[in-house]
Amino acid sequence: MTKKPDILRIAIAQLNPTVGDVAGNLAKAREARADAARQGADLVLYTELFLAGYPPEDLVLKPAFLKACEKAAEDFAKDTADGGPGVIIGTPLKRKSGTHNSIIVADGGKILAERYKLDLPNYGEFDEKRVFQAGPELQGPVNFRGVRIGIPICEDIWGEVAVCETLAESGAEILLVPNGSPYYRAKIDVRHQVVIRQVIETGLPMIYANQLGGQDELIFDGASFAIGADKTLAFQMSQFEDAVDVTTWKRTDDGWVCAEGAMSKIPEREEADYRACMLGLRDYVNKNGFKNVVLGLSGGIDSAICAALAVDALGEERLRAVMMPYRYTSKDSLKDAEDCARALGCRYDIVPIFEPVEGFLHALTQMFEGTKEGITEENLQSRARGTILMAISNKFGSMVVTTGNKSEMSVGYATLYGDMNGGFNPIKDLYKMQVYALSRWRNSHVPPGALGPSGEVIPKNIIDKAPSAELRENQTDQDSLPPYPVLDDILECLVEHEMGVDEIVARGHDRATVARVEHLLYIAEYKRRQAAPGVKITRKNFGRDRRYPITNRFRDGR
Repeated sequence: MTKKPDILRIAIAQLNPTVGDVAGNLAKAREARADAARQGADLVLYTELFLAGYPPEDLVLKPAFLKACEKAAEDFAKDTADGGPGVIIGTPLKRKSGTHNSIIVADGGKILAERYKLDLPNYGEFDEKRVFQAGPELQGPVNFRGVRIGIPICEDIWGEVAVCETLAESGAEILLVPNGSPYYRAKIDVRHQVVIRQVIETGLPMIYANQLGGQDELIFDGASFAIGADKTLAFQMSQFEDAVDVTTWKRTDDGWVCAEGAMSKIPEREEADYRACMLGLRDYVNKNGFKNVVLGLSGGIDSAICAALAVDALGEERLRAVMMPYRYTSKDSLKDAEDCARALGCRYDIVPIFEPVEGFLHALTQMFEGTKEGITEENLQSRARGTILMAISNKFGSMVVTTGNKSEMSVGYATLYGDMNGGFNPIKDLYKMQVYALSRWRNSHVPPGALGPSGEVIPKNIIDKAPSAELRENQTDQDSLPPYPVLDDILECLVEHEMGVDEIVARGHDRATVARVEHLLYIAEYKRRQAAPGVKITRKNFGRDRRYPITNRFRDGR
């Protein structure tokens, strides 16, 4: 009878795959396994659907994609014949019972087992029931070198299905969970609580391996960890950084205990949000093959923080900032935009828009005769700027970075085919007051992995002055909107918490103001449907999480 091992060295591969790049993801997996082997690992745990990239969405419906993923899994399994560490890696698999979100366990050159996800999430950003079928039945633990390992997959530990409890009853000694858990603010605490609940239920330690990287609007922040059977944090990997960390587990009379593992510090709120935005922009640009980006630098806070994020994510040489002044552009804005570009070290161009705007107005003179000048003429300025940015994008292959914050996008304070033009928006899910908070934070800190300079990169005057679109004389945002602290609180109540008007008024807000903001939120839905994708930061972003009808006559209390 083979003696059971007393020590098991498990590597967690917290990596950044690209959806659809099966060959590239396999290469990353192989590199990580080689790294783990050098560190003396017995087993490498990868994240959910790693070979496909997560979430693959409707790619799973393409037979050629499924075949490519399965072949990659088979090839990787053969690698384990070299006597190095075994692997647990995620891949979609098509079987008689359906197409499953699966993992394979491989060792000694062979696939030892397959396991299928049972609880498919179908809420918020997830719609796995659209493309996957749940595993037909719960299969027991996998015997890996004498250790019985239970392998629930992501949602299997989050939902009501008693997957972990059943695995424990079937003889599992330790639970290893591959995950694709997207970031939102304070998500790490939520994950810890989910795992602690399962540890209490099963009495078993659990290792939680989480994906890293940006995938369209979703950010996967890594921060893999384990909770011991004693309900304490056994190890904690870094957030927003790829890593292959080896943990040492020892068998005791009370079960497996983590004897050695990383204990990384988790960033505070502003740093985490900033790094999520930075990672999302970097991966969107790089994974989609853009060489550089361009944005309109207006001298305002939103474009300034987007410029800082672009330089931090991509480097100063990959950002072109363009100031596009008109008759209402103040001297302060001209100076602030130039100072911001100089502080960041990026290219700065000035393209006046007087002639194109006047040309549009001249062309429309006869049609507009007898009408009062107003928002139409204001929006022509924004649309001229949008056209210029798109022309630069077409000419030089630069992706346009959109710079509208969540407060403005909520109430439609943005111009279609104007300042909404662009390919990606790093601050799309940040309310205005959060933009200010992150700007102040960035002026005092340089986040890990940032390529931008230290010191004040967003001039103090930009942070201190009253925000304005500068589309008419002496305009400020507060001419059209409630003060941003008021607006943001109302919007958080309406969007994040789905609160009713009466509840929001009870917080101290004016009823007419709340009703107006609710109305603006609903009628701007058509604009948001045409907006660029952007980084998800809150629990409920526009697009994946909040899907309201464009045609909608409901108003609370009316």
